[in-house]
Order: sequence, then structure tokens, then C-alpha cells
Amino acid sequence: MNLFYLRYFVTLAHVQHYTKAAEQLCITQPSLSHAISQMEKELGVPLFEKVGRNTTLTRFGEEFLSCAEHTLSTLDEGVASLKRSARGEGLIRLGLLRPLGVEFVPRLAARFLEEHSDKEIQFTFHTDVTQHLLEGLAARKFDLLFCSKPQEELGLTAVPIRRQELVLITPKNHPLAEEKSIDLAKTAPYPYVYFAKSSGIRDVIDEMFIKSKIVPKIAYETEEDQVVAGLVAQGFGIAVVPYMDLLLKLNINILKINTPSYERNFYLVNDDSVYMSPAVKAFQKYVLAGDTFSI
Repeated sequence: MNLFYLRYFVTLAHVQHYTKAAEQLCITQPSLSHAISQMEKELGVPLFEKVGRNTTLTRFGEEFLSCAEHTLSTLDEGVASLKRSARGEGLIRLGLLRPLGVEFVPRLAARFLEEHSDKEIQFTFHTDVTQHLLEGLAARKFDLLFCSKPQEELGLTAVPIRRQELVLITPKNHPLAEEKSIDLAKTAPYPYVYFAKSSGIRDVIDEMFIKSKIVPKIAYETEEDQVVAGLVAQGFGIAVVPYMDLLLKLNINILKINTPSYERNFYLVNDDSVYMSPAVKAFQKYVLAGDTFSI
């Protein structure tokens, strides 16, 4: 079905006059008549009939009109959406770790929207553990991720944007509770609440124990840092966790880790093989240009 002919049909259906419809369409009346004739031949039924000087829809034309209008409306909406995207507008889909969703990422998004208030830009925010976020990126559910460093074999672009302090936490009545700082090797005798393998921080903590030349006694595993902290507060073990304000509210002791050295960064992650809209590119550039890296 010729798309131009479809627009001609809808215009004539509303105007009900060949000459006036042709004028609106900026074509000649014979061209309009030919287009309608071709459509009727293709469909096998008459779409219009003469009533005096006017042209009205047949019952077949009335049936086809709603379909034609819906088709053109959907197409026009799609074209308009693409044009908005080309102007740097549209949707930016973010995947992020939950700790970054409390303040860091919302603040970045709010400031970006404020600086681009002349454009129609929307965000979606989805929180999960790093492994699940990376799976979502691969499935093209997200445009950008704020998460732990992905495995190099995935071939993703990952830029460190924020550093996070790791601490050892213990129950209040634990033998290490009186310490202010700790060498991780001294924790070897005690059971650990540990991060599950699907958590991005797992590799960082594993490396810390390798440097300390000890194997942690893993009593429990879970994915969320808040759950790890909650289990420690209830006496299920000790744990290495990212520092967060929640720790100050729990019945635990917080110890600074003296050794080994470590680097726990959050990364801005994207897949360069996937097209990035102008709006997403602008936000990525904004994040990387800002003073986001802190201890």
C-alpha cells in the first residue's frame, strides 16, 4: 500500500470533495483521482461514491478509514519520536547499584535535567546487583550502568567515576569489637557473612583475602550489602562491606582496614557496539566531565 495514497485517502475522506482535497494536498485533482482509483483496484472494493457534488465514503471506505488513521497516527508518532531523539531529547535508561541510588545518581540526573531544561528528557532508574545489570545491558534494557567493574572479556567500556571505602564490621560483643582498625589477616579464625558471587564487590573482597594470604571462613552468602550488615548485627558473623550511613544505625562495630590495600570503584559502563542516542551521549559526557570521583 502506497503511503502517500493512504494520506490522500484520509484527506479526501474528511474533506469529501476532490478539488478541495487536492488543494490541501498540493497535488492536481487527476493525481488524486488516480491514487484513489489505484487503491480501490488494490483493495478490490470501492472506497468512495458520489452524492451530488460531494464525495462520501462507502461502507468499505468507512471500515478502512479507522485503520488508515490509526496507521498514519502510529507512523507520525514514530517519526516525531525519532526527530526528538535527534534533537537530544527522549528517554535515558539507567541501571545502578542500590547504594548509588540514594543520592549519587539521582543528584546527577537532577542536575543534568536542570541544565537541559529546554529539552524533553526523561530517565528510568533500575536497581540490581552488578551481574544482573550487566545481563540487562546485554539485553539492551539499559543505556548506561553505574556498577562494579565488569569482566574484561565482556568487551564493555567501563570508566571509574567514584571510589568507595571498605570497612570490617563485627557484632558489638565480638572479640574484635574493641579494635579501631584491623589487618585483615587477623580475622582468619572468625566466620564471615560474605557477598554472593553475583555481587560485583565479591571479586574485590576475594582479592583482598588473596593479598592477606588467608581463606575466609564463609558461613553465609547474600547479595545485598544492607542484608550483609543486618546479618552481622544479629551475630551471624563478621563482614567486609562498603561504608554506608546505615552502618551507624546498626548494633555493630566498624573497623578501618589497614591492610591489605584495595581499590573499590564504581564505574560508568556502556556497550560501544550499541547505538547511543544523542540524549544518552550527552548524559554520559556530563557524568564523565563532572567532579564525581571522591573517596
